Amino acid sequence: MLIPHHEKTFELSCAVPLLIIRGCETLRVQYLVAMVMTLGRSSRTSQDCAVTCTKKHTTNHVTDNGQVRQSISGTLYSQLPQGVPPSLDKSGNPFSFCSVQLLDLFQKMSIPILAAFGTWKSPLSIDDLTHPRNVESPFLDLLVDRAACAIYHIEKRPHESGRNSLVQTETNQDLTSTEWDVRTSVNGYGGAPAVIHNNIAYFSHARDGRVYMMRGPFNRRPEPITPENRNHRFANFDVYPLDPTLLVCVMEDHTDATSPLEVVNSLCILNTKTKLVHPVESDASFYSSPIFSPDGKHIAWIEWDLPDMPWSGSELWVAEVAPIPNSDSLSLHNPRLIAGEHRKISIAYPSWVSSDILLFTSDISGFENPWVFDCTTSNSQAKPVLAVPVEESFGYGQPPRLGYSPYAVTDSPMVVFTAVRDGRSVLYLVNISTGSIEPLFCPFVEIHRIRSLKPNQFVFIGTKVDQSSTLIRCTLSPEPVYEDIVQPSSHGSTLPQDYVSLPQPISIQIDDSKLEIHIVYYPPTNPQYAAAGEERPPCVLNVHGGPVGFAAQSFNATKQFFTTRGWAWLDVNFGGTSGYGRAYRNRLMGNWGITDVDDCILAARSLSSSPYNLIDPKRIVIRGASGGGFAVLASFSFRAADTRGVFAAGTSLYGISDLRLLQKDTHKYESRYLEMLIGDDSDTVLLDSRSAIRHVDKIEVPLLILQGDADTAVPKAQAEGIVESIQKRGGTVEYMLYSGEGHGWKQKDTIQDAILREWRFYNRVLGIQAEE
Repeated sequence: MLIPHHEKTFELSCAVPLLIIRGCETLRVQYLVAMVMTLGRSSRTSQDCAVTCTKKHTTNHVTDNGQVRQSISGTLYSQLPQGVPPSLDKSGNPFSFCSVQLLDLFQKMSIPILAAFGTWKSPLSIDDLTHPRNVESPFLDLLVDRAACAIYHIEKRPHESGRNSLVQTETNQDLTSTEWDVRTSVNGYGGAPAVIHNNIAYFSHARDGRVYMMRGPFNRRPEPITPENRNHRFANFDVYPLDPTLLVCVMEDHTDATSPLEVVNSLCILNTKTKLVHPVESDASFYSSPIFSPDGKHIAWIEWDLPDMPWSGSELWVAEVAPIPNSDSLSLHNPRLIAGEHRKISIAYPSWVSSDILLFTSDISGFENPWVFDCTTSNSQAKPVLAVPVEESFGYGQPPRLGYSPYAVTDSPMVVFTAVRDGRSVLYLVNISTGSIEPLFCPFVEIHRIRSLKPNQFVFIGTKVDQSSTLIRCTLSPEPVYEDIVQPSSHGSTLPQDYVSLPQPISIQIDDSKLEIHIVYYPPTNPQYAAAGEERPPCVLNVHGGPVGFAAQSFNATKQFFTTRGWAWLDVNFGGTSGYGRAYRNRLMGNWGITDVDDCILAARSLSSSPYNLIDPKRIVIRGASGGGFAVLASFSFRAADTRGVFAAGTSLYGISDLRLLQKDTHKYESRYLEMLIGDDSDTVLLDSRSAIRHVDKIEVPLLILQGDADTAVPKAQAEGIVESIQKRGGTVEYMLYSGEGHGWKQKDTIQDAILREWRFYNRVLGIQAEE
């Protein structure tokens, strides 16, 4: 029950100070009043006590079960009579309260304690950040053995030196011991490191790059099925239906490569008996998603050429498959281009619905939508599934990567698709024959790795706004019924729901144009505390990486680490972000360091001024990783004139400071990325104009720079160069290099130290006196 929306005053006669409580629950107030009256009767003086409940301010949030949750903005303070020390009763009566006892009572009553924003004590400790139930996306992939109708997953293990383990999902049994790391580094970012078919697992081992095989019941040591060669990397496996000893996969060959452009990517056939590798396609710069038709007669794959990225322009090819006599391999014949165009159309996620029908997505309409191709036709014409394109991305907010799967065939021609609407996942049931589309109830804000299990049943990795990701089985009967596959104790946040800051998506118009930027605001949330008067919270403005990535609205322990301590958090899905269509993403092309920074400035200024007035304009810090780190460094260097007075400090996590160095040192996958993001990548004047290291003299704001020494995407020279330059000028910069870490933290100690170091850094810069 909540207090009515009018003032109500209770006059009590007892030896306690004036208490003013805004927005508190009636029953709790009554209980507190009763306690005060009972204890006060024995120490009554001439003082009066008034408990005043004034009009509350509430913010409504619709939770995933459709209920309305109210976040109450309230304050509580006590004013001691002049001259009265910690004991509230000068007579020393045994029933008198000291300040500590009163604080404890208020906390037990869930009455918020008055404390400045940023100083609140949180139940989410630094150790909790690496608890399995709080790790951001602990489930990296979800695998289904269709032949055995069994479910497996790949799981992060920060406590085990950051390795990835292959797990039998329903028994929660590790198939790989601590010496094995199920991971690949193909394209620098990896993905799709394993496949399981007919009770046999095949996976890439990160420490030597070889592919290994394990037979069920998985109680024997894995055996290698590729030669020992550290120049080879493998990913994206599929088993040949007519001979399961043959696999197709993507191979990356670094043999004799002295520069990224000399690395050779190919489709190849692995023979698990002879342990030989047979390349079958290598003309394109990159390959992904090779998949055999169920009858083994055809194979489909995606390819693209530099300077494209897979989301800017790619092609879908189909070829006939035939065994090569006496060679233990396969050959491809009559390859046909089915869809896609370099620099113009992106194709993704091919999968066979039947032996003849191939399903995939195309963004020819401006948004990723489902398309089909019938390989029995004489021409190579594919067609859209939907008569009228839907202006939503039928995929993820993230750009396509190895192993992603945004749909599952439930019972042909019915297919369940996930799409992105207003920054969160939705589900559709699509009839690919008729083009009908039906929305499904979906309590998850982020869905990925959808896999078919059996007719009318599929599995996926799902995350809610108040729970970390988990593995879900969904049965259509006919409405969707969702069931957790993993045990409840092994997923869901350790943070009580009352402490979880809920996302508030906001779209802000850019000047007088029709363009908008999309942001997500997380308010300070801690039921034990409230701030006084008109104080506004400090804010962490987060810039996602990619730079064409996406900030989802799913539970994230790092965000909650700050919001439970009285900070606001702001995710900016700036122009260039995936999930909002091709035109929105293209706003960044040629404008990296311009559009992203402009949108961050607009977000910060908008939320710190009318009509929002949500954050303190003098206490906004900006942070970002990788491409987001580039935006941080850009903000304080060549964009310093535009951001002066907007951001008080910044943190770059493995961010780019030198575009010339990036062009020289990065991996093949992003070797021509700058041509899209900046322009002419041979124009050193242009590159220098957008490189923070060339504008160090403009950096006046304190910086924290965090870097891994094993990062190949953004090598440590990027961090060390700008740190040294700032130090030479006498600027304020803190630097931490983490041993054994690459492009993203994997080890428990690194994850904990990085967040704690960042939080302490902000507190020092802003003068926030927070207890640890």
